[in-house]
Amino acid sequence: MAFVRTLLGDIDPREMGVTYSHEHIVCRPPYWAERGEDDLLLDDPEKSLQDVLLFVQAGGRTIVDATCPDYGRDVAAVAEVSRRAGVHIVATAGLNKGFLWSARRPGSEETFAEWVDRMSIRDLTRWLVEEVEVGIEGTPYRAGQLKFGTGYNSIHPLEEKVLRAVARAHHETGAPIHSHTEAGTMALEQIEILREEGVDLRNVSFGHMDRNPDPYYHLKIAETGAYLCFDGIGKVKYWPESTRIACILELVRHGHERQILVSGDTARKSYYRSYGHGLGLDYILRKWVPRFVEEAERAGFNGRRLVKLFFEENPQRCFAFKKGA
Repeated sequence: MAFVRTLLGDIDPREMGVTYSHEHIVCRPPYWAERGEDDLLLDDPEKSLQDVLLFVQAGGRTIVDATCPDYGRDVAAVAEVSRRAGVHIVATAGLNKGFLWSARRPGSEETFAEWVDRMSIRDLTRWLVEEVEVGIEGTPYRAGQLKFGTGYNSIHPLEEKVLRAVARAHHETGAPIHSHTEAGTMALEQIEILREEGVDLRNVSFGHMDRNPDPYYHLKIAETGAYLCFDGIGKVKYWPESTRIACILELVRHGHERQILVSGDTARKSYYRSYGHGLGLDYILRKWVPRFVEEAERAGFNGRRLVKLFFEENPQRCFAFKKGA
């Protein structure tokens, strides 16, 4: 029986409803905190809650919180947001990317890089399995996905070590895998390593695909069966929405509409309405979805059907545990 693991318990995938597939709710990244980058600290759970309530009021039901310990994860605070907002939240085990690892681990004199370096792949795998099956950092809250990441146009040996541990923890737990691709790069190289580890790519989602708006590249990833997460909605400093929508519709033209996820990766105060008067967590549902439907139908597609796939049916399959995978 397939299930999705949320902070407040396992649910039937059909209970997910409208889902954002990559967000950050409460996080205090040590790397950015050490550098005084306040915009990158979502450090007020009450303000985060207010934006999550905007998402709920717009019809949202589930958020996948992709925050790892190297990005300042606070599962107890996020679980409280989940309770108070009445929303399902999926937590994440794993690590994000190597350049964050020069920061010290909370409560330790050791940096993340030093910790990963001295840990064996077997030890990292055991840590990940415990976060999925027992609890995160001594809490009763369990992770619902596994995450690894790599740098811009590069894979550091320590990043590869984490990647391989994530793959092995996936085999043991059945938890879905999420990949951070810096600026949308290195997904194909990540895929080579995942295949070496025997991972079925249909259990993997690749983030930040809209940071690298290359239709050929997207198609090569999609041909593996993996999910592609377009998670920069609203961030026109990178690309206009027309570029993102064109990339999504190109995948649809090639029959990959069942592999597309959409979200905002809203990890700055200035993106939140409650922190910095930004677009807010309801922006995608209230503003972007109507535009996407209009453009999709102008291109000859059933826009509302595609929206239901991207926000409901695809996440139900992507984030379901698959034992023996």
